[in-house]
Amino acid sequence: MSEVKKIATRVSYGNALVELAKEHDDVYVLDADLAAATQTAIFKKEFPDRHIDCGIAECNMMGIAAGLAATGKVPFASSFAMFAAGRAFEQVRNSIGYPHLNVKIGATHAGISVGEDGATHQCNEDIALMRAIPGMVVINPSDDIEARAAVKAAYEHEGPVYMRFGRLATPIINDNAEYKFEIGKGVTLREGTDVAIIATGLCVAESLAAAEKLAADGVNAKVINIHTIKPLDEELVVVAAKECGRVVTVEEHSVIGGLGAAVCETLSRKAPTPVKTIGIQDCFGESGPAVALLKKYGLDADGIYASVKDFYKYLK
Repeated sequence: MSEVKKIATRVSYGNALVELAKEHDDVYVLDADLAAATQTAIFKKEFPDRHIDCGIAECNMMGIAAGLAATGKVPFASSFAMFAAGRAFEQVRNSIGYPHLNVKIGATHAGISVGEDGATHQCNEDIALMRAIPGMVVINPSDDIEARAAVKAAYEHEGPVYMRFGRLATPIINDNAEYKFEIGKGVTLREGTDVAIIATGLCVAESLAAAEKLAADGVNAKVINIHTIKPLDEELVVVAAKECGRVVTVEEHSVIGGLGAAVCETLSRKAPTPVKTIGIQDCFGESGPAVALLKKYGLDADGIYASVKDFYKYLK
């Protein structure tokens, strides 16, 4: 059996920026003294004149990005999710969101998979913060292929975009000729009629593995990859809910304000359906190896399998 190829989406981000800059001379990349970690150092090596290190001043970086966008450039402001969405929230809201400027935010090291850096750096609230800003597109890619496509799509989209990338290497799952990335359009990766598992980010691959385990128990699970949290593919969510009658959302993010909340908001309006939200259950993370933390918080294949099975049995 061939080994599954894994790449961290933060690496995909760095590589995608280089490819984008080769085609577009209006692409500028900003970082806040974390280029080696966010992988924008890859870009800096190729295009040093278009890489701006703003130092440990994330709020100032967002202001600079806003200024560049106002002059017609397309800036990609990069930092850890905790700093890009958390520390710099006011500048993102007022300097980028309010005037609807064409700034792209590349936030790496999101979620508990940051691992040993611990709770202070494990941002499990960034999707909630960013999707609350009017006009902000929020993207959380599942693998290397999707992350690269997301960067290109973000450039082509006119307006602010928040992209969420991870530190942990994740399996490549979108390596097929039919794959197409489109902002606001989810992707059905596995058909099923018993329960719809709607996942995002690194949880997509784990959900696919969980679906295989469920199949062995006679539970036929549909798996949907929602790479764009905002705008949400409401049509796909509603159709899945009506087909399956049960919905489970899975995210490496707080169950408050993220994918699960977005799905519940949609279904409560358009197709009331029982929903179970799997994610960080209103708590902070902790320091530890990323894989061990995903297991502890029920976000690996085994944890997702167990949660979905219990939910299915409860409603059967």
